[in-house]
Amino acid sequence: MAKQFPAMLPEHIQFISKQHLFFVGSSALSQDGHVNLSPKGYDTFRVLSDTQVAYLDLTGSGSETSAHIKENGRLTIMFCAFEGPPNILRLYGTGRVVLPKTKEWEVLYPQFDPLPGARQIIALDIHKVHTSCGYSIPFMSFEKERDTLQRWADQKGEEGLKSYWEQKNSASIDGLPTPLGKRLKP
Repeated sequence: MAKQFPAMLPEHIQFISKQHLFFVGSSALSQDGHVNLSPKGYDTFRVLSDTQVAYLDLTGSGSETSAHIKENGRLTIMFCAFEGPPNILRLYGTGRVVLPKTKEWEVLYPQFDPLPGARQIIALDIHKVHTSCGYSIPFMSFEKERDTLQRWADQKGEEGLKSYWEQKNSASIDGLPTPLGKRLKP
């Protein structure tokens, strides 16, 4: 049932392109540190090659993933089939945070549709692709995207978002600094 690959195959990329939701997992190194699992929506995921992917990271209540990447680089991205044949696909690798006004941002950002509240891009260099059955995953139908986050970010405006990032996205819940937080400090 489970299979491992050193890179994504065309059928993996095709499966990813049909998903409306993915999950991002990361962890602090400390034994007392928290493991983070974040659901991600909208059309924010891009396959860059068979061993590289990236997603446009929108403003959230925290910034655990970027803090964990800064600390140790470990990152897992998971997709589940909620429609069609059962399937779970995990991408394991080393992540990096790409901030606005950097050379890499200028290369990657045009590949995404602009969305309000975009704060960074999370890129992943894949070292293992893992598929498993997904036999216990329920069927669920996609209805539509929620627009709540986009409306919230629009209402905040550029200065409001910057203030929010300083307050809520400068460190993880374990106190680990984030790349965005470091950039925002005077």
